[in-house]
Amino acid sequence: MNLNELKGTYVLDPAHTTFSFVTRHAMVTKVRGSFQEFEGQAVVDGAYPENTKLEVTINTGSVDTRSADRDAHLRSADFFDAEQFPHMTFVGTAFSIAGNVVNVTGDLTIKDVTKAVTFPLEFEGSAKDPFGNIRVGFEGSTQILRSEFGLTWNAALETGGFLVSDKVTLELEISAIQQA
Repeated sequence: MNLNELKGTYVLDPAHTTFSFVTRHAMVTKVRGSFQEFEGQAVVDGAYPENTKLEVTINTGSVDTRSADRDAHLRSADFFDAEQFPHMTFVGTAFSIAGNVVNVTGDLTIKDVTKAVTFPLEFEGSAKDPFGNIRVGFEGSTQILRSEFGLTWNAALETGGFLVSDKVTLELEISAIQQA
């Protein structure tokens, strides 16, 4: 199956989908994290991609970087302020297909700040799983500046630069199940 043949409603499979991020720490290493709680649905029309609809909601309090202290800091008002802003959302606004890639542009909202972001997502294919479900897979990444979303906390380093990079790479590995 190719992208132009996809049609129907697809729901994210949380057990096989990853929404993660990578940023520089202390200008010398990378920190990786992901969100453990999310939901999303797409109504896909591969023949007419402009008719596609997509909505994803991510629980900001579910951030996981494998460090309890760092995760608590990310949930605090310094970053996601998960108590006041428990969710971030992405709503697709434009879809175009170029070969095996769907370019998904949408409104990413973090802490009530909304900016347009484009994800080029490579179609990894479709398959029928052992339970009879039709699954589709996509992978892609894009970069944002966290400061544009109100995530501005930082600390200057004695050697110059800052503790946390402004540039963040968002990485998506998506498995979605077609609904009957």
